[in-house]
Amino acid sequence: MKPTILLSTLLLLLTTNSFSQTLADLKLKPKEIPKGYTPNDGNICVSPQACNFYTDIETYSNIVGTVKSKAIQSFKNKGDKGSIMYFEFDHVFKGDRFLQGLLWGKAGEPTDEHPEEYVVKGKFLIIWSLKADSPLKEKSETKIETLLP
Repeated sequence: MKPTILLSTLLLLLTTNSFSQTLADLKLKPKEIPKGYTPNDGNICVSPQACNFYTDIETYSNIVGTVKSKAIQSFKNKGDKGSIMYFEFDHVFKGDRFLQGLLWGKAGEPTDEHPEEYVVKGKFLIIWSLKADSPLKEKSETKIETLLP
């Protein structure tokens, strides 16, 4: 009986932790931003499709679900610029296939022209509109994986 209670408690703690996160928790803090990068206002996505998705998310709500909240961080340095978009939905994100088509078209995967990558973790969607080898993407991706296992 005791192992069952212990296991149940552990599961509850893990579940509570992943669902208690907010978009503010997921965003990069100033000390987490790689050297040489400066925060920038607005959207500076690599390709317009990603920024259009962010700006007009309500248009797609019947396909992807209703957005509870959203946030964006944009950065620049000498050879890199782009945005990280954060979405929290009312329910589990359901627009995976749609998003792939919107971001990558027929290629079905990131390309040099459309390098966006994304991850879905339950009700959270994070889109990195950055070059594939961007240190920003690496930092953010590591943080997301830690906070939303």
